[in-house]
Amino acid sequence: MNTFRKIFKGDPFIWGIVFLLSAIGVLAVYSSTGNLAYSKQEGNTEFYLLRHLGFIVVGLFVMYVVHNIPFKFYSRSSIYLLWLSIVLLFVTLFVGYNINNAQRVIPIFGFTLQPSDMAKVFLVIFLAKYLSKKQQEVDNFQVFIRLLGMILLVIAPIIPENLSTALVVMTTSTLLMVIGRIKTKFILGLLGTGVLLAAMFYFLLMNLDMNKYQHTRMPTWKKRIETYMGTGENSDSNYQQVQSQIAVATGGFWGKGPGNSTQRNYLPHPYSDFIFAIIVEEYGLLGGLLLIAAFIILILRALKVVLESQRSFPALVVLGIAVSTSFQAFVHMGVSVGKLPVTGLTLPLVSMGGTSIIFNSIAFGVMLGVSRHIQEEKLKASTTGVGSVQKDNEEDTQ
Repeated sequence: MNTFRKIFKGDPFIWGIVFLLSAIGVLAVYSSTGNLAYSKQEGNTEFYLLRHLGFIVVGLFVMYVVHNIPFKFYSRSSIYLLWLSIVLLFVTLFVGYNINNAQRVIPIFGFTLQPSDMAKVFLVIFLAKYLSKKQQEVDNFQVFIRLLGMILLVIAPIIPENLSTALVVMTTSTLLMVIGRIKTKFILGLLGTGVLLAAMFYFLLMNLDMNKYQHTRMPTWKKRIETYMGTGENSDSNYQQVQSQIAVATGGFWGKGPGNSTQRNYLPHPYSDFIFAIIVEEYGLLGGLLLIAAFIILILRALKVVLESQRSFPALVVLGIAVSTSFQAFVHMGVSVGKLPVTGLTLPLVSMGGTSIIFNSIAFGVMLGVSRHIQEEKLKASTTGVGSVQKDNEEDTQ
């Protein structure tokens, strides 16, 4: 155990969650990619398993490296990392691969990169840096406008191609502003404006002639909303949710057993968008509750790190990443059980997808890095009687 803690520093519970999610993901991806393997790889069912395993191994290596980097690096480089994400997001709009009328990925060195996954992580780091730096000016409207401007600059190129991810980013950013003590009336104004814009968007979406917008994602959004509200005709979204609910309902408490899913043969993208349904079908309610517990524990451990931190920047980073990751996971689960409209959001560290795994690994690595630093600081304070709080507080404001 001591050897493990010397190698894998930081909160052991977060490390445990990482290994648990990775293991569940490997089993679920292998089980749910059979049809894909037969249609794309001439029946080589190990192809996607080995590829997923490869991304998991690379992700764990990236996580290990990141968790050993001083968190001050992220404080100093947050704005540059965010601008890189924004540039790639706009590039994707023009040269990205078109998949299901959505340009979400760009080719890089033979692989595909989804910049929205990158932007989710680096926006949280930037917001944490900016809020910690401006703690004495949180009542200033200009500070709020600058923050909002950067958030909108990130979600603007995401909205046309990936509305659900944009909503996750906006929700996480708003929560961070609340935690960062931005003035309540500014937040309420933002929420009110958001509700008004959402109502206007809904009205337009329901009344526009979708035949004129077939090259966009708008017909898909409309079908998903109508399906969720029970007002639409049979559609792909309705079919997906019905098959997903069948998977969840037939799993029972113990499940059908590993590899025994039947709905994987009917569900589109069972290895990504609906992988939670496959997990519940094969591992039952018990498996579903285990996953839910993992993300709840992640938030609780993040809160523990926050309470132990004596600086605002690392506290906001850890809480922002934990909330963003868990919120996405719960939305994914809500879709699988039919409580939310179909979104296309993946289950972090579980669903198949290289970009998602790598950037979630970076996010977990940052959390573990902050936790590691706090542990080392406490050890130093207990042995010398002197901490490094003042110096690190100065770093927060640079």
